[in-house]
Amino acid sequence: MDHNTDGERFVRLRLEKVGWFNIRANRPVPDADEIDEVILKKEPTGEWYVSLVVEVDEAPEKPALSEIEPTDCVGVDLGITSYIHTSDNLAVGTLGLSDEYERLRREQRNLSRKQHGSNNWEQQRQRVAKANRKIKRKVQDFQHKLTTWLVTEYDLVAVEDLDVKPMLETSQNAKNKQDAAWSRFLELLEYKANLHGTHVVSVEPAGTTKECASCGVATDKPLWVREHSCPACGHTQDRDLNAAKNILSRGLKQVGEGRSEVTPMQTALPASSPQREAVDAKRVVELGSLGT
Repeated sequence: MDHNTDGERFVRLRLEKVGWFNIRANRPVPDADEIDEVILKKEPTGEWYVSLVVEVDEAPEKPALSEIEPTDCVGVDLGITSYIHTSDNLAVGTLGLSDEYERLRREQRNLSRKQHGSNNWEQQRQRVAKANRKIKRKVQDFQHKLTTWLVTEYDLVAVEDLDVKPMLETSQNAKNKQDAAWSRFLELLEYKANLHGTHVVSVEPAGTTKECASCGVATDKPLWVREHSCPACGHTQDRDLNAAKNILSRGLKQVGEGRSEVTPMQTALPASSPQREAVDAKRVVELGSLGT
């Protein structure tokens, strides 16, 4: 295998039994002797993609749990009205994909009118695949940027250990949750945490919304009620913020269970919170972070 570069993005690649062909790279291409494997894949759109497998430096060591301050930890609630809500009272909005879904439905209707197997049908099938691809890419780009921010901003991220499939099968909000692609988000979070030396702790999700983050008393509330109000202690705050605090508290307790030789990590969280900051998903996509 060999390759010649023509600028930073365009590369000529040669493979045995295939020969030379041009590719457009989305990142710097390593030297040929550093590449261990080349994977070619044809997408439903008819386009070909090349993946280059190389060895990378070892990931940084994760900080010892005994050295992590509670202020460097965060609980993340995966929501519906917002994509995530953190225990620091940061709410990141959901992606606006209505235009993309409308285009997909239009292309699918056009496909249904074509004769199956004809040239026109194949061309329209590729248009449907491209519309699907645009949605997938927007979601993945958003998730990559958001998970990167979480693992670089905090030393420990606590999340719910969600079983997404039954939720999609039974919930009236299945489409919203499918758009959120929570399984993929959690997988990326684990992957990015290993790259950046951050701890990810998965906690039991049952009761995180019901329990009061201040006193622990559980209170049932329908989905449309967006504020937690505790009848026992009178504590009130945003429903998702309350859940995020419970997630963080469970995460801190969980990592503290195996640390008997050191001082247990503080698990008490303040009932009060900083003023809520709402971040539009567009800001994450455009800036690649949550910074201003």
